[in-house]
Amino acid sequence: MAILTATSTFAAERAAAILVYHRFGASVADSMTTRNTVFEAQIARLRQDGYTMVSLTHAVAGLDGKLELAPKTVAITVDDGHRSVYTDLLPIIRREHLPVALFIYPSAISNASYAMTWQQLAEIVGTGLVEVHSHTYWHPNFRDEKRRLAPDRYREFVRDQMEKPRRVLKAKLGVDAPFLAWPFGIHDTELEAAAAAAGYRAAFMLGEREATSADSLLALPRYLIVDSYGVAGLTRLLHDDQHRAKVIQP
Repeated sequence: MAILTATSTFAAERAAAILVYHRFGASVADSMTTRNTVFEAQIARLRQDGYTMVSLTHAVAGLDGKLELAPKTVAITVDDGHRSVYTDLLPIIRREHLPVALFIYPSAISNASYAMTWQQLAEIVGTGLVEVHSHTYWHPNFRDEKRRLAPDRYREFVRDQMEKPRRVLKAKLGVDAPFLAWPFGIHDTELEAAAAAAGYRAAFMLGEREATSADSLLALPRYLIVDSYGVAGLTRLLHDDQHRAKVIQP
């Protein structure tokens, strides 16, 4: 029994719930918008329930065995670089002293009407609470591109999508961007190898379960969170996943 308990505790210490959001606002503008009030209530409830909010860098280091993770660890990530990150999320980050990781595709920044500007991103990074990482250069669907392009052109395309965002983010923001979020959650062994060659230390897909030390660092799952989950749906999602993990412990 002592051995079983020790094994279960060790496994719990090397797991983290990584949440991914996209847009924020006072009302639900689309399927990827989470209301500010819902997000704030979710954060309050997670803290009330004993979850520890950590940076994504801390979570990855814990999963890699380099740092200890609390039994109930959560990391918040936000994809795409929508302007609502600046207008709506940033005040919450400051007020709640909340660590957040942004995954950005640089082609949209200061170009697309829906996106933030480089100046806004620099202000966000300046809080010391926000990491900025890569979401490739323009968020392609790699399956479509592989069908469309000849093999050599596809490999060149993938390499550019991996390497260019790191160069741009370094030049614009002074960040190294060692993490990657797979667009649409699409990845395979070829893409993972290209990510590793481009210098990424971890990459993130989608999947409604905790990331654990058993997962590849280049295919770490994240829970996709939408407004309809509310507070109860999010806590139930995390609780059910933790219950499943305990059931399958050896």
